[in-house]
Amino acid sequence: MDLKSNEPFWLVKNGIISSYPSLKNDESCDVLIIGGGITGSLIAHQMVKDGHKTILIDKREVSNGSTSATTSMLQYEIDVPLYELIQKIGEKGAVESYKACSESIDQLAKISKEIKSKAGFTKKDSLYFAAKKKDVSWLKKEFEARKKYGFKVRWLEPEQIWKKFGLQKTFGGILSEQGASIDAFKFAHELLEFNAKKGLKIFDKTEMKSVKYHKTFNEVFTTENHKIKAKKIIYCIGYESKNLIKESFVKLKSTYAIVSEIEPKKLGSLNNTLFWNTDEPYLYMRTTDDNRLLIGGGDEDFQNPQKRDELLTKKEKEILKNLKKILPDFQFYTDFTWAGTFGETKDGLPYIGTHKNFKNSYFVLGFGGNGITFSVTGMEMTSDFMKNRKHLLTEFFKFGR
Repeated sequence: MDLKSNEPFWLVKNGIISSYPSLKNDESCDVLIIGGGITGSLIAHQMVKDGHKTILIDKREVSNGSTSATTSMLQYEIDVPLYELIQKIGEKGAVESYKACSESIDQLAKISKEIKSKAGFTKKDSLYFAAKKKDVSWLKKEFEARKKYGFKVRWLEPEQIWKKFGLQKTFGGILSEQGASIDAFKFAHELLEFNAKKGLKIFDKTEMKSVKYHKTFNEVFTTENHKIKAKKIIYCIGYESKNLIKESFVKLKSTYAIVSEIEPKKLGSLNNTLFWNTDEPYLYMRTTDDNRLLIGGGDEDFQNPQKRDELLTKKEKEILKNLKKILPDFQFYTDFTWAGTFGETKDGLPYIGTHKNFKNSYFVLGFGGNGITFSVTGMEMTSDFMKNRKHLLTEFFKFGR
């Protein structure tokens, strides 16, 4: 599956950071990770730290799938509001899911420091604002729910938003202290390089063709007819899992993003905050570390890569029109435009855990706007799985829930 179109900003900006060999002989390991994006690199980091002999393979160049197309807005807010998620799955699961995403941002900060990352991890506030007057009542309900469960939030009236950020035609919003941004493409490469020095074996341009299941191990066969014997397989293949798992568990969507030219003047208060609104689909926005404005939205149901890409010009105009409503004086000069594929689940939560049809295997599939933070939670969960310990969120992230 083609997960992106054109060349995303991060891929062009960073170029080829590192390249790994394809698999040319048979191998064996404790843990085989399928997928070399941000999720696979984080899970590999955890497995190596836990002392497991680990191999990672990717059918592309590492991180050249969805990771190269992500906007890397790190938020604890899940696509389903907290008050609504409580109604869907109960108080415990909803609150703990939100808390896990919040803690994931702090964990990413620690990992970034640990590996001496230069991927620009930056703590930021997050503003979730009402795009329409009718959204204010439920957004205030969301504010009260977050406040009740200890999240550091403030309600801003429209005039406060205008004074603080210069945004017009908003109807109030929730300002959260917990958020961040990063260059996920670069960060994934840094994680892989860091762990390769600690024994992680990485093979890109290496595609899994089939799996033979045994009682205590699996054998993975590649398209080049090499074999990897692994005690456990961890699938970190994101939206491509839809090709592997038969039942319908995720709805694929296309999203569109554009990045401005480098701005000659400082972007002021926009630099320190992530922005998203209550529109359906919602508009999202942040600055980059080289003083550009990145905005996205215009989500559509995914049909195929060709139809997704045909909408690029139309979606760029649509996004810029929406930007003009809230920042009418901002002169946006487009430098990059691209589309990516993401997935929506019925409750906005990921799928992390075992699947009845895949023996000796785990899945770490972070979906929605929280893919990266869910993947960090997946590090803790897979570490527990490998030790035969149950995690608090297992029941809420499992298949068949």
